[in-house]
Amino acid sequence: MKLRKMLVATVAAGALVLSGCAGGSGSGTKQNDASGDVTIDFWSNHPANSRETETELIKAFEKENPNIKVKLTDAGKDYEEVAQKLNAALSGSQVPDVAIASDVTWFNFAFQGQAAPLDDLLKKVDADTADYVPSLYDEYKFEGSHYAVPFSRSTPLFYYNKELWKKAGLPDRGPKTWEEWDSDFAPKLKELSGVTPLSIPDGASYMDWYFQGMLWSMGGSYSKDWDMNLSSPESVKAGEFLQKQFKDGYFAAAKDATVTFTSGKAAAMLESTGSLQNAAKDGRVDIGTAFLPAPEGVPGASTGGAGLLIPKKSKNQEAAAKFIAFITNAQNTVKFSQATGYMPVRTSAVELPETKDYVKEHPNFNTALQQLPETQKQDAGRAFVPGGGARIGAALDKIAQGADVADTFKALDEEQQTIIDRDIKPKLKK
Repeated sequence: MKLRKMLVATVAAGALVLSGCAGGSGSGTKQNDASGDVTIDFWSNHPANSRETETELIKAFEKENPNIKVKLTDAGKDYEEVAQKLNAALSGSQVPDVAIASDVTWFNFAFQGQAAPLDDLLKKVDADTADYVPSLYDEYKFEGSHYAVPFSRSTPLFYYNKELWKKAGLPDRGPKTWEEWDSDFAPKLKELSGVTPLSIPDGASYMDWYFQGMLWSMGGSYSKDWDMNLSSPESVKAGEFLQKQFKDGYFAAAKDATVTFTSGKAAAMLESTGSLQNAAKDGRVDIGTAFLPAPEGVPGASTGGAGLLIPKKSKNQEAAAKFIAFITNAQNTVKFSQATGYMPVRTSAVELPETKDYVKEHPNFNTALQQLPETQKQDAGRAFVPGGGARIGAALDKIAQGADVADTFKALDEEQQTIIDRDIKPKLKK
């Protein structure tokens, strides 16, 4: 939680001195010719323990591009630490050439003009951007330009313990709606001795991401465009539903929901697709996966995870573009996804024989692929407001502990809207 608070403070301070909107097609920085010998610095937090896989991809890239060397830098233990260090580095002259940026951190770098627009760079290195999953790639589009490419992308999933499901007399599936969970699934699971029905990450661990789908499924939202919407009756109703889950003992917040789930202390959990490998690796739990509950035709989940951006100050932008195109190509996104549980970010990757074979052996992985078309772009109030996710997470922690929902959401709306109206709207293109 301290890290998220530090990020809020750091980014909010940066927002006060915005130099203007990012945009245009040029990089704005003189760069070294990628045909010469260069070394690029890649900053990563190695999502889902992927350092070994990243290293393999780097070696393959260097073999194919002997004039470009890649330094892999441990830039933090999570996305927030990477963003915090990158924000600090950008005030100086020593910046990475490629950096991982999460769903809630990339926009601020693009908005402040610190991330390079990628469209022309990717064309220059013959990257096939049309093959990226459109809904993933276009999430990085701002005022006509893309500022990142998808890398470690995910959706939230509903995980359940099949053995405990059977003991509770439940069908081998997830609940279709949260109302079905509340009225049927959760009460039966609570009767099991020593078992919490569902483990959910706490506010410091992205409860705001998982709650977003619940909010949508009940007609609410964090925001509508650049106007906050948590004070709406539908949003308050969803917040009251969340609070009821904690009060009734159906939900328990955890710093690491996977540990609670795989130890058998929780019958279900909400977690990222990026947790698939860790949850299944020791075989202690017979795992089932399902879409997040939502009425038919209503999105119950968003996408998340991280992409790769190139800082505008990088002097090796062309080489960096060649690198990010390589490690996210069809073959390599398959390699990365199978090693971590994240989704392939290329449309053609799903049709590759290795993907089809993997899905047959790992049906839970297919749940994420099937849910992807049913997801919705995240609300700006969470993803684009500096520190928005952290503020929402802190508010949800208060609600879980019994704070008045309407009052908490009203105060949060006012705080967020002040930032939007002061620091964002005036700098948007008319």
